[in-house]
Amino acid sequence: MIELININKTFKVSRRNAGLKEAFRSLFTCNCTYIQALHDISFKINDGEMVGYIGPNGAGKSTTVKIMSGILYPDSGECVINGLIPYKNRREHVRNIGVVFGQRSQLWWDVPVIDSFELLKDIYDVDKRVFKNNLEELVELLGLKDIIKTPARQLSLGQRMRCEIAASFLHNPKILFLDEPTIGLDAVSKIAVRSFIKKMNQEKKTTVILTTHDMQDIEALTERILLIGRGQILFDGSLSDMKSKSSKKKKITLHYGKGRFSSTNGISLINQVDGHAVFEIDTSVISVREAIELLSKSADIKDLSVTEASIDEIVVSLYEELGI
Repeated sequence: MIELININKTFKVSRRNAGLKEAFRSLFTCNCTYIQALHDISFKINDGEMVGYIGPNGAGKSTTVKIMSGILYPDSGECVINGLIPYKNRREHVRNIGVVFGQRSQLWWDVPVIDSFELLKDIYDVDKRVFKNNLEELVELLGLKDIIKTPARQLSLGQRMRCEIAASFLHNPKILFLDEPTIGLDAVSKIAVRSFIKKMNQEKKTTVILTTHDMQDIEALTERILLIGRGQILFDGSLSDMKSKSSKKKKITLHYGKGRFSSTNGISLINQVDGHAVFEIDTSVISVREAIELLSKSADIKDLSVTEASIDEIVVSLYEELGI
Protein backbone atom coordinates (compact mmCIF):
# COMPACT_ATOMS: atom_id res chain seq x y z
CA MET A 1 0.00 0.00 0.00
CA ILE A 2 1.09 3.56 -0.73
CA GLU A 3 0.39 6.17 1.93
CA LEU A 4 1.32 9.86 1.88
CA ILE A 5 0.57 11.98 4.94
CA ASN A 6 0.90 15.79 4.86
CA ILE A 7 3.79 15.85 2.39
CA ASN A 8 5.37 19.27 1.81
CA LYS A 9 8.13 20.18 -0.62
CA THR A 10 9.61 23.61 -1.38
CA PHE A 11 12.24 24.43 -4.01
CA LYS A 12 14.70 27.32 -3.93
CA VAL A 13 14.90 28.98 -7.36
CA SER A 14 17.60 31.49 -8.39
CA ARG A 15 16.65 34.34 -10.72
CA ARG A 16 18.63 37.05 -12.48
CA ASN A 17 18.28 39.46 -15.38
CA ALA A 18 20.01 38.94 -18.72
CA GLY A 19 23.48 40.30 -19.44
CA LEU A 20 27.12 39.85 -18.45
CA LYS A 21 26.89 42.44 -15.66
CA GLU A 22 24.00 40.62 -14.04
CA ALA A 23 25.81 37.29 -14.42
CA PHE A 24 28.86 38.73 -12.62
CA ARG A 25 26.68 40.21 -9.88
CA SER A 26 24.99 36.85 -9.30
CA LEU A 27 28.37 35.41 -8.26
CA PHE A 28 28.19 37.52 -5.09
CA THR A 29 24.47 38.04 -4.50
CA CYS A 30 21.60 35.64 -4.99
CA ASN A 31 18.12 36.76 -5.90
CA CYS A 32 16.19 33.68 -4.86
CA THR A 33 12.53 32.81 -4.54
CA TYR A 34 10.91 29.82 -2.88
CA ILE A 35 8.26 27.78 -4.67
CA GLN A 36 6.09 25.39 -2.70
CA ALA A 37 5.61 22.45 -5.03
CA LEU A 38 3.57 20.35 -2.59
CA HIS A 39 1.38 21.50 0.28
CA ASP A 40 0.01 18.93 2.75
CA ILE A 41 -0.45 16.18 0.15
CA SER A 42 -2.23 13.15 1.62
CA PHE A 43 -3.70 10.06 -0.04
CA LYS A 44 -3.70 6.26 0.06
CA ILE A 45 -3.42 3.84 -2.87
CA ASN A 46 -4.25 0.19 -2.27
CA ASP A 47 -2.42 -2.76 -3.80
CA GLY A 48 -3.48 -3.47 -7.38
CA GLU A 49 -5.13 -0.08 -7.97
CA MET A 50 -4.67 1.89 -11.19
CA VAL A 51 -4.76 5.60 -10.39
CA GLY A 52 -4.61 8.59 -12.71
CA TYR A 53 -2.61 11.43 -11.16
CA ILE A 54 -3.44 14.52 -13.19
CA GLY A 55 -3.07 18.28 -13.11
CA PRO A 56 -1.71 21.22 -15.12
CA ASN A 57 2.01 21.83 -15.69
CA GLY A 58 3.74 22.84 -12.49
CA ALA A 59 1.00 21.39 -10.27
CA GLY A 60 3.39 19.04 -8.44
CA LYS A 61 2.76 15.70 -10.19
CA SER A 62 6.35 14.82 -11.05
CA THR A 63 7.57 16.02 -7.63
CA THR A 64 5.14 13.62 -5.95
CA VAL A 65 6.23 10.73 -8.18
CA LYS A 66 9.90 11.45 -7.46
CA ILE A 67 9.23 11.40 -3.70
CA MET A 68 7.32 8.10 -4.02
CA SER A 69 10.12 6.59 -6.10
CA GLY A 70 12.84 7.76 -3.67
CA ILE A 71 14.52 10.32 -5.95
CA LEU A 72 13.49 13.29 -3.77
CA TYR A 73 12.80 13.64 -0.07
CA PRO A 74 10.02 15.84 1.36
CA ASP A 75 10.60 18.80 3.66
CA SER A 76 8.00 17.37 6.04
CA GLY A 77 5.34 14.67 6.19
CA GLU A 78 5.46 10.91 5.75
CA CYS A 79 5.64 8.68 2.68
CA VAL A 80 5.38 4.95 3.37
CA ILE A 81 5.21 2.39 0.56
CA ASN A 82 4.81 -1.27 1.46
CA GLY A 83 6.31 -0.57 4.89
CA LEU A 84 9.35 1.28 3.49
CA ILE A 85 10.25 4.97 3.38
CA PRO A 86 11.45 5.43 -0.24
CA TYR A 87 14.15 8.06 0.33
CA LYS A 88 15.52 6.26 3.43
CA ASN A 89 15.27 2.65 2.23
CA ARG A 90 16.20 3.18 -1.42
CA ARG A 91 17.95 -0.13 -2.04
CA GLU A 92 15.04 -2.22 -0.76
CA HIS A 93 12.43 0.10 -2.26
CA VAL A 94 13.71 0.16 -5.85
CA ARG A 95 13.56 -3.63 -6.03
CA ASN A 96 9.78 -3.35 -5.83
CA ILE A 97 9.10 -0.49 -8.24
CA GLY A 98 9.32 0.24 -11.94
CA VAL A 99 9.52 3.78 -13.31
CA VAL A 100 8.90 5.00 -16.86
CA PHE A 101 9.47 8.67 -17.65
CA GLY A 102 8.30 9.53 -21.16
CA GLN A 103 11.13 12.01 -21.67
CA ARG A 104 13.88 10.01 -19.90
CA SER A 105 15.47 6.72 -20.87
CA GLN A 106 16.86 3.76 -18.94
CA LEU A 107 18.21 2.20 -22.13
CA TRP A 108 21.83 2.68 -23.14
CA TRP A 109 21.80 4.69 -26.36
CA ASP A 110 24.48 3.00 -28.47
CA VAL A 111 24.03 -0.66 -27.55
CA PRO A 112 21.34 -3.17 -28.56
CA VAL A 113 18.26 -3.18 -26.35
CA ILE A 114 18.95 -6.74 -25.19
CA ASP A 115 22.28 -5.58 -23.72
CA SER A 116 20.44 -2.92 -21.70
CA PHE A 117 18.04 -5.59 -20.48
CA GLU A 118 20.94 -7.83 -19.42
CA LEU A 119 22.54 -4.96 -17.53
CA LEU A 120 19.27 -4.18 -15.76
CA LYS A 121 19.05 -7.86 -14.78
CA ASP A 122 22.39 -7.51 -13.00
CA ILE A 123 21.48 -4.18 -11.42
CA TYR A 124 18.26 -5.61 -9.94
CA ASP A 125 19.91 -8.99 -9.28
CA VAL A 126 17.13 -10.86 -11.09
CA ASP A 127 17.34 -14.65 -11.08
CA LYS A 128 18.37 -16.01 -14.51
CA ARG A 129 15.30 -18.22 -14.86
CA VAL A 130 12.94 -15.41 -13.81
CA PHE A 131 14.66 -13.04 -16.22
CA LYS A 132 14.41 -15.51 -19.10
CA ASN A 133 10.69 -16.13 -18.51
CA ASN A 134 9.91 -12.43 -18.10
CA LEU A 135 11.90 -11.49 -21.18
CA GLU A 136 10.13 -14.06 -23.36
CA GLU A 137 6.72 -12.88 -22.14
CA LEU A 138 7.53 -9.18 -22.58
CA VAL A 139 8.98 -9.67 -26.07
CA GLU A 140 5.81 -11.45 -27.17
CA LEU A 141 3.28 -9.11 -25.52
CA LEU A 142 5.00 -5.90 -26.65
CA GLY A 143 6.12 -7.12 -30.08
CA LEU A 144 9.85 -6.64 -29.49
CA LYS A 145 11.20 -9.65 -31.39
CA ASP A 146 12.35 -7.66 -34.45
CA ILE A 147 13.87 -4.74 -32.51
CA ILE A 148 15.46 -6.22 -29.40
CA LYS A 149 18.87 -6.52 -31.10
CA THR A 150 18.77 -2.96 -32.42
CA PRO A 151 20.59 -0.06 -30.66
CA ALA A 152 18.17 2.25 -28.85
CA ARG A 153 19.26 5.27 -30.91
CA GLN A 154 18.00 3.58 -34.10
CA LEU A 155 14.50 2.91 -32.76
CA SER A 156 11.43 5.01 -33.43
CA LEU A 157 9.81 6.71 -30.44
CA GLY A 158 7.04 4.13 -30.28
CA GLN A 159 9.50 1.22 -30.43
CA ARG A 160 11.70 2.77 -27.75
CA MET A 161 8.77 3.37 -25.39
CA ARG A 162 7.69 -0.26 -25.69
CA CYS A 163 11.25 -1.25 -24.78
CA GLU A 164 11.25 1.22 -21.84
CA ILE A 165 8.08 -0.34 -20.45
CA ALA A 166 9.51 -3.83 -20.92
CA ALA A 167 12.65 -2.77 -19.05
CA SER A 168 10.57 -1.57 -16.12
CA PHE A 169 8.87 -4.99 -15.81
CA LEU A 170 11.94 -7.24 -15.99
CA HIS A 171 12.26 -7.49 -12.18
CA ASN A 172 8.53 -8.06 -11.46
CA PRO A 173 7.82 -4.71 -9.73
CA LYS A 174 4.88 -4.47 -7.36
CA ILE A 175 4.38 -0.79 -8.23
CA LEU A 176 4.75 0.96 -11.58
CA PHE A 177 5.10 4.73 -11.90
CA LEU A 178 4.28 5.98 -15.40
CA ASP A 179 5.05 9.62 -16.19
CA GLU A 180 3.75 10.50 -19.70
CA PRO A 181 4.33 6.95 -21.04
CA THR A 182 2.57 7.57 -24.38
CA ILE A 183 3.86 11.07 -25.13
CA GLY A 184 4.43 11.46 -28.87
CA LEU A 185 3.28 7.94 -29.74
CA ASP A 186 1.13 7.08 -32.75
CA ALA A 187 -2.31 5.52 -32.27
CA VAL A 188 -1.11 1.94 -32.82
CA SER A 189 1.68 2.25 -30.26
CA LYS A 190 -0.63 3.89 -27.73
CA ILE A 191 -3.14 1.06 -27.97
CA ALA A 192 -0.37 -1.55 -27.61
CA VAL A 193 1.06 0.16 -24.52
CA ARG A 194 -2.36 0.59 -22.88
CA SER A 195 -3.32 -3.04 -23.52
CA PHE A 196 -0.06 -4.28 -22.01
CA ILE A 197 -0.36 -2.12 -18.88
CA LYS A 198 -3.94 -3.25 -18.33
CA LYS A 199 -2.94 -6.90 -18.78
CA MET A 200 -0.10 -6.64 -16.25
CA ASN A 201 -2.41 -4.98 -13.74
CA GLN A 202 -5.05 -7.67 -14.12
CA GLU A 203 -2.73 -10.69 -14.15
CA LYS A 204 0.05 -9.64 -11.76
CA LYS A 205 -1.94 -7.13 -9.65
CA THR A 206 0.69 -4.47 -10.31
CA THR A 207 -0.21 -1.14 -8.73
CA VAL A 208 -0.07 1.58 -11.40
CA ILE A 209 0.21 5.35 -10.87
CA LEU A 210 -0.26 7.11 -14.20
CA THR A 211 0.73 10.75 -14.64
CA THR A 212 -0.27 12.18 -18.00
CA HIS A 213 -1.95 15.01 -19.90
CA ASP A 214 -3.48 12.50 -22.31
CA MET A 215 -7.02 12.07 -21.01
CA GLN A 216 -7.57 9.12 -23.35
CA ASP A 217 -4.91 7.24 -21.36
CA ILE A 218 -6.73 8.11 -18.15
CA GLU A 219 -10.09 7.02 -19.54
CA ALA A 220 -8.69 3.77 -20.97
CA LEU A 221 -6.71 2.66 -17.93
CA THR A 222 -7.88 4.16 -14.65
CA GLU A 223 -11.00 4.32 -12.53
CA ARG A 224 -9.71 6.51 -9.73
CA ILE A 225 -8.54 10.08 -10.32
CA LEU A 226 -6.30 12.24 -8.15
CA LEU A 227 -6.40 15.86 -9.34
CA ILE A 228 -3.62 18.13 -8.09
CA GLY A 229 -3.36 21.88 -8.53
CA ARG A 230 -1.01 24.42 -6.95
CA GLY A 231 0.53 21.65 -4.89
CA GLN A 232 -2.73 20.49 -3.30
CA ILE A 233 -5.10 17.57 -3.89
CA LEU A 234 -8.28 19.10 -5.30
CA PHE A 235 -10.21 15.96 -6.22
CA ASP A 236 -9.98 12.31 -5.24
CA GLY A 237 -12.63 10.04 -6.66
CA SER A 238 -13.74 7.82 -9.48
CA LEU A 239 -13.83 8.78 -13.12
CA SER A 240 -17.62 8.50 -13.03
CA ASP A 241 -17.73 10.93 -10.09
CA MET A 242 -15.64 13.38 -12.08
CA LYS A 243 -17.97 13.03 -15.07
CA SER A 244 -21.01 13.57 -12.87
CA LYS A 245 -19.67 17.00 -11.95
CA SER A 246 -20.21 18.00 -15.57
CA SER A 247 -23.32 15.90 -16.22
CA LYS A 248 -25.43 19.04 -16.36
CA LYS A 249 -23.78 19.94 -19.65
CA LYS A 250 -24.83 18.17 -22.86
CA LYS A 251 -24.00 18.79 -26.49
CA ILE A 252 -26.58 18.64 -29.25
CA THR A 253 -25.32 18.44 -32.84
CA LEU A 254 -27.86 19.18 -35.57
CA HIS A 255 -27.98 18.78 -39.35
CA TYR A 256 -30.81 20.87 -40.75
CA GLY A 257 -32.32 22.33 -43.89
CA LYS A 258 -33.88 25.75 -43.77
CA GLY A 259 -33.78 27.78 -40.58
CA ARG A 260 -31.69 29.88 -38.27
CA PHE A 261 -30.74 29.43 -34.62
CA SER A 262 -29.71 31.69 -31.75
CA SER A 263 -28.79 31.18 -28.11
CA THR A 264 -31.55 31.22 -25.54
CA ASN A 265 -32.02 30.45 -21.85
CA GLY A 266 -30.17 27.17 -21.13
CA ILE A 267 -29.14 26.71 -24.78
CA SER A 268 -25.83 28.12 -26.04
CA LEU A 269 -25.03 28.14 -29.75
CA ILE A 270 -21.39 27.07 -30.10
CA ASN A 271 -21.07 26.79 -33.87
CA GLN A 272 -23.30 27.14 -36.94
CA VAL A 273 -22.04 26.58 -40.49
CA ASP A 274 -23.81 25.38 -43.68
CA GLY A 275 -26.63 23.31 -42.24
CA HIS A 276 -24.58 22.17 -39.25
CA ALA A 277 -25.04 23.54 -35.71
CA VAL A 278 -23.65 22.61 -32.28
CA PHE A 279 -25.30 23.63 -29.02
CA GLU A 280 -24.39 23.27 -25.35
CA ILE A 281 -27.38 22.49 -23.14
CA ASP A 282 -27.51 23.25 -19.42
CA THR A 283 -29.85 20.53 -18.16
CA SER A 284 -30.28 22.32 -14.83
CA VAL A 285 -32.17 25.00 -16.79
CA ILE A 286 -33.80 23.04 -19.60
CA SER A 287 -34.15 19.32 -20.34
CA VAL A 288 -32.74 17.77 -23.49
CA ARG A 289 -36.27 16.94 -24.69
CA GLU A 290 -37.44 20.52 -24.20
CA ALA A 291 -34.32 21.83 -25.94
CA ILE A 292 -34.89 19.61 -28.97
CA GLU A 293 -38.56 20.67 -29.16
CA LEU A 294 -37.55 24.33 -29.00
CA LEU A 295 -34.83 23.95 -31.62
CA SER A 296 -37.13 22.07 -33.96
CA LYS A 297 -39.36 25.15 -34.13
CA SER A 298 -36.48 27.19 -35.56
CA ALA A 299 -35.41 24.90 -38.40
CA ASP A 300 -36.14 21.75 -40.38
CA ILE A 301 -33.99 19.21 -38.48
CA LYS A 302 -32.77 16.28 -40.57
CA ASP A 303 -30.55 14.55 -38.01
CA LEU A 304 -29.29 15.12 -34.47
CA SER A 305 -27.07 13.57 -31.81
CA VAL A 306 -26.74 14.18 -28.07
CA THR A 307 -23.39 13.66 -26.35
CA GLU A 308 -21.85 14.28 -22.95
CA ALA A 309 -18.77 16.42 -22.42
CA SER A 310 -15.48 14.68 -23.25
CA ILE A 311 -13.04 13.84 -20.47
CA ASP A 312 -10.77 16.67 -21.68
CA GLU A 313 -13.63 19.18 -21.45
CA ILE A 314 -14.56 17.91 -17.99
CA VAL A 315 -11.00 18.32 -16.71
CA VAL A 316 -10.70 21.82 -18.20
CA SER A 317 -14.02 22.84 -16.61
CA LEU A 318 -12.79 21.51 -13.25
CA TYR A 319 -9.58 23.51 -13.60
CA GLU A 320 -11.65 26.64 -14.26
CA GLU A 321 -14.07 25.89 -11.44
CA LEU A 322 -11.24 25.37 -8.95
CA GLY A 323 -9.30 28.37 -10.23
CA ILE A 324 -6.12 26.60 -11.39
